[in-house]
Amino acid sequence: MGEPGNFPRNSVTPGGTLFVVATPIGNLADMSFRAIEVLKQVELIAAEDTRQTQKLLNHYGITTRLTAYHDFSDQSASQRILQKLNQGESVALVSDAGTPLISDPGYGLVAAARSHGMNVLPIPGPSALIAALSVAGLPTDRFIFEGFLPAKAGARNKRLMALATEQRTMIFYEAPHRINAMLESCASHFESSRQVFLGRELTKKFEQHFCGTLAMAQAWLTEDENHIKGEFVVVIAGGDEAAWQEARLEKAEGLVAELRKEMSMKKAVAFISTFLGLSKNELYRRVLERDQ
Repeated sequence: MGEPGNFPRNSVTPGGTLFVVATPIGNLADMSFRAIEVLKQVELIAAEDTRQTQKLLNHYGITTRLTAYHDFSDQSASQRILQKLNQGESVALVSDAGTPLISDPGYGLVAAARSHGMNVLPIPGPSALIAALSVAGLPTDRFIFEGFLPAKAGARNKRLMALATEQRTMIFYEAPHRINAMLESCASHFESSRQVFLGRELTKKFEQHFCGTLAMAQAWLTEDENHIKGEFVVVIAGGDEAAWQEARLEKAEGLVAELRKEMSMKKAVAFISTFLGLSKNELYRRVLERDQ
């Protein structure tokens, strides 16, 4: 590690290096000195959106040539960049905001460069998920990043069901037009009392934070139409397996009560326990206790 303030004149490794460069997620002042230097010195910058990146380059007086590289780029785009690297040129990979590859394009290019034995170096910096986690007030020793949940309700519910027993802090990204549906699904699959942090428009002019339960977060979103504008980072506390199991049993008891209007208690318990994957004897015991 270098000494503070001891900045190398040339941080670009000679020839054939792909630099994965983090850029600001909102506030341009968050750009690192090293990132600026690398973007000035490489021969080419591969950008998710050249128009967006050009604004950043103009701000810092960077004149390096741009080329497009995004999720819809064909294989020839990667091949052109790999050819540049193979010829000894250095290339910087950037996304519209934050760290490339983190819910952003770049995986295919980095994997290809690695498979060809080329140098790939990170230029670390802003990341929305880490920024949100650092101020969420939720456990940070163990966490998982889930990116964007599926847009369709069925696929989203299936993914959340798989996370129902997750004990680590969970981090998601969400778009403004889906944030209500996302929180509603989370409250359905987790306990509505589960703690959540919402980071809206992080580092930008209208940045907002919300801390509370999932139920409270849903109410907060409806208080002001401005609360659902902009991009969100959602941080949800991990669950307690015992509490989750108790919640499932309580839900099962309610379902059994409904089915008993149409069939015997024994048949209702058998059906619900099989459907939810619960112990039939445990559910039967709880239903009997509830009837007393």
